[in-house]
Amino acid sequence: MMTDNAATMIHPPAIERGIRYHALLLARTAMMGATALLIACSPPSETVESSDVSVGSTDASETAGNNSKQVPAWADVEILQDAMQDGELTAVALTEYYLQRIATYNDSLRAVIEVNPEALDIAARLDQERASGNVRSALHGMPVLLKDNIDTADAMKTTAGSYALLFAPTPAEDAFLVQQLREAGAVILGKANLSEWANFRSTSSSSGWSARGGQARNPYNALHTPCGSSSGSGVAVAADLTLLAVGTETNGSIICPSANNSVVGIKPTLGLISRSGVIPIAHSQDTAGPMTRTVADAAVMLSVMAGSDPQDAITDNPQAQSPVDYTQYLQADALSGKRIGVMRSLFGRNAPLDALMESQLDELRSAGATVVDIELSGSRELSEASYQVLLYEFKNDLNAYLRNRGGFYQSLEHLIRFNEVNASLQMPWFAQEIFLEAQATTDLTDPAYLEALQQAKSISQSRLDDALTDNQLDAIVAPSNGPGWLIDLENGDDGSSVNYVSSSGLAAIAGYPAITVPAGYIDGMPVGISFFGAAFSEPELIGLAYAYEQRTQARRAPELTSVSP
Repeated sequence: MMTDNAATMIHPPAIERGIRYHALLLARTAMMGATALLIACSPPSETVESSDVSVGSTDASETAGNNSKQVPAWADVEILQDAMQDGELTAVALTEYYLQRIATYNDSLRAVIEVNPEALDIAARLDQERASGNVRSALHGMPVLLKDNIDTADAMKTTAGSYALLFAPTPAEDAFLVQQLREAGAVILGKANLSEWANFRSTSSSSGWSARGGQARNPYNALHTPCGSSSGSGVAVAADLTLLAVGTETNGSIICPSANNSVVGIKPTLGLISRSGVIPIAHSQDTAGPMTRTVADAAVMLSVMAGSDPQDAITDNPQAQSPVDYTQYLQADALSGKRIGVMRSLFGRNAPLDALMESQLDELRSAGATVVDIELSGSRELSEASYQVLLYEFKNDLNAYLRNRGGFYQSLEHLIRFNEVNASLQMPWFAQEIFLEAQATTDLTDPAYLEALQQAKSISQSRLDDALTDNQLDAIVAPSNGPGWLIDLENGDDGSSVNYVSSSGLAAIAGYPAITVPAGYIDGMPVGISFFGAAFSEPELIGLAYAYEQRTQARRAPELTSVSP
């Protein structure tokens, strides 16, 4: 039930009892004037997730809400904008539709942590603007779900999935990218579940699990991973719980959940989208990006989200400073005459994946592209250097964010202690090894950090630049992922991700762009294909991805079973 002064929380009753007790102790501590940094929470009397949640079938043409006949399921931005322009649809009706789908399906999927209690009011105001002749952009009246590590200065929480920030002060202002979305007329629908702390807490975590949200589940098979860390964003878009979503990536956290949920994801060049107001892992790799069902919708979102932010110096570049309409690059013949390199180092691990990818390479050739095999791969040296960078920057960047945010927990050290005291609530399945490793680092003047940063950037960027230049390539393609593995809460992803394939690493570490597009299915589980290239080559990549998407039309909607709240 939504109220005027608090966001609708989506969590099991047992967790709700724990939250209430947590709030009581917090209030009592404040009243006593205590300086303690820890709050003991009453542990839940039942577990957060169930391993036997099933997701079955429904008619993909269904609609929902009071104005359900006006809202086509699985629609895209262009269809919905046309309907609004023709007076056949309102932003309120569209928002009601998605709120109803969340109420119907989210108990099974755990994609949404909370919905925005102001969403319908926002939609109503945007309808009034449209009626008066003011349409802000292609996003006017379009619902957008935000990953729960993106600040909003409203009635919702921003927690990175952890109870440690549940009662932290509301951010003083929206993240810059949220400001951009609001100014463009988007309806902020709610916050998406995620791998807690963007999957940078434990080496044995389960992708898509957070203390607040429980285990997010793949809509194509609820027993399989949604990948992460932008798990809820990918699941919600795939299951039509939202039209559009925002994810964040440090290494694979947009690409992997997009591919594993059969949606489009863009991991942009570092510096195209502001990082301010996003709970960080590492400033040298972090970026937000759109997650949508079509390349066209992703291009619409990127056009709005990109921009120069005075609070984020990395956006002080020509590409962010000059607004770009990325939809102008949506050309169905964009593959014709292009030279595309294939990252062959990722083949030979999974025979069904290899077979699917070979057929997709044939599609590229049929579209007029020249496809050549290239020598390109990551390395243990690169991975180790990047990981060291993340450890140092996580401690530094998170401490800065927490101090600025205010509240009880002002540092990574405080979060570690919170998790220890509240282990039954925060660590029922896995611990916090990465937190402890990061805490053990020094600061960003440490020669070990500076050497690792230089090594990570120089290796990743030179390998990509050399591959593109030496082979005269317009872009590189690779499988985004293999079929999603079985969820294994006891052992984490490492215990079940057999024959794991991922191509996100080089572009992520280099800070270069990548886009994944649905490529097909293996045993019913989605597989994506990634296009990546040089810094700020988004226009080229969007064109190639769109041409591929239009030719293959590989994506199909999942079949869902409703589970009433």
